[in-house]
Order: sequence, then C-alpha cells, then structure tokens
Amino acid sequence: MSELPGYLHGYSEKERERLHRQARFLEPMVHDRLPFRRCRRLLEVGCGVGAQTEILLRHFPEIHITGVDVNDAQIAEAQRFLQTAPGASGRFEILKADATRLAFMPASFDAAFLCWILEHVRDPARVLGEVRRVLAPGAAIVCNEVLNATLFLDPYSPATLRYWMAFNDHQFSLGGDPFVGAKLGNLLQSVGFREVQTKVRTFHLDNRAPAERAEMLAYWTELLLSGADSLLKAEKVSSDIVATMTEELAEVGRNPNAVFFYAFVQAQARAW
Repeated sequence: MSELPGYLHGYSEKERERLHRQARFLEPMVHDRLPFRRCRRLLEVGCGVGAQTEILLRHFPEIHITGVDVNDAQIAEAQRFLQTAPGASGRFEILKADATRLAFMPASFDAAFLCWILEHVRDPARVLGEVRRVLAPGAAIVCNEVLNATLFLDPYSPATLRYWMAFNDHQFSLGGDPFVGAKLGNLLQSVGFREVQTKVRTFHLDNRAPAERAEMLAYWTELLLSGADSLLKAEKVSSDIVATMTEELAEVGRNPNAVFFYAFVQAQARAW
C-alpha cells in the first residue's frame, strides 16, 4: 500500500510543501507542553513529509524518532528534509510501514505521536491498538485530530459550507473520518490506554486579533483548495462551487468584522 485510502489531498509536490507550512503554522497549538521531556524513543505514526518530526526533534533534543508512513514520495521528502534540519542528524529513522501491522517488538518505544493521521484511516482503533502493543508500560501517547463540524465563518459563506460538507462526505466515502477528534477518548480507552485526557484546542479569531485572523484565513483557503482536485474528479463539487468558495473566502478576509472559529482535539494517554 502506497497511499492512505482516506487521504483526499493527494501526494503532489505542492501538497508536500503545504504540509511543511501547515506544521509550522500550527506548531504553537499542536506542540504546547507535550509529555515527552523524559522520553528517548518516540514512534511517529503517519510522519508524512517529516514536518512534525522536525519540530519534535527541535523541542526535545535527547529524543530519537522512528517515523512510519505508507507513501514513497512522502518518505523520500521526509528523509531529504530531515537530513538538512539542524540538530536532526543521527536522531531519526523513516520507514515504510502499515500502521496496522508494525514490525516492532513489544515495548520498543517509550512515546508515540500521531497528528492528522487517524482521520485518514479505515480503522483508527486497530492503529491505536498496534501502537499500544509496541509501547513500553507507562509510555505516553499524544494524538491530534480534526473535528470538522466546528467550522464557523462570518460573513455567512454558503458555497464554502457546501464545499466543506462535500469535503467531509468525500473523506467518509474514502474510508476516513473528519470528526474522529471527538472520538479519541473512546478509541484510546477501547484499546487499553489509561489516564486518557482530551483537550479541545480552539481558534476563535475576530477583531481582537486581525493579523492572526488574516493568517488563518489564508491557511484555511489553502487547506480547502488542497482537496479541490479530488472533489472535482469525484464529481462531489462543481467548478462553480470551487470558484464561488474562493471568492467568499477572499470576501471574509476583507471584511473588517470577520469571524473564524475552528476546534481540534488533542488527546493524551498512557500505555499499560
């Protein structure tokens, strides 16, 4: 398998570049106070282009990361990128692997990190169960996942909302789950993790933070358009909807009283 069935963004060079920008843009939220300070052997499932890997290596200078992914182009980009990252030399290994059948012995790792990956897999519980198998007792796991039902824009943008619903429906049809963030507590507990905690991380941007709001709207426009080719090919949206959505988002960005709201879920737990 060289692709995730539920990954509707594609594997183009443009998408790989977007993933690097996304990781840096969301770094303050995603990597805030992670429980990896005493960890030495971390497993990153769905490491993609190595964007999150680089941040983890930078934040935790004594950690070694084994990243796994299914796509050859992503793996090649991760290796290229991390070989040039300051302080990363000798501290990472990137492997091609199916996350439901990891070729590691039990207790191989003392931490695990998953970011925007369970939304794209058919059986997230099976992935989490396999991750638990290869973690040592007491090892920490952190999962960051989407909750796409939370998106709100003002001014009202009907074409954007139609596109967004098609985006989510298409992800479901491909075997993913755009609402899996809300289910992380149940999923982690169901496969035997303990001390499960979830935090809802929110972006609520209005006139109090106009510069940050503008950055978020630009980021979100890029994210939405990254799925356009897949949605058009599947005939889930029309080219008119894509064009109107793009115009609406530009109008929201120009509106002096615009509001952007979105939330994702970060879960932490321990393996036993």
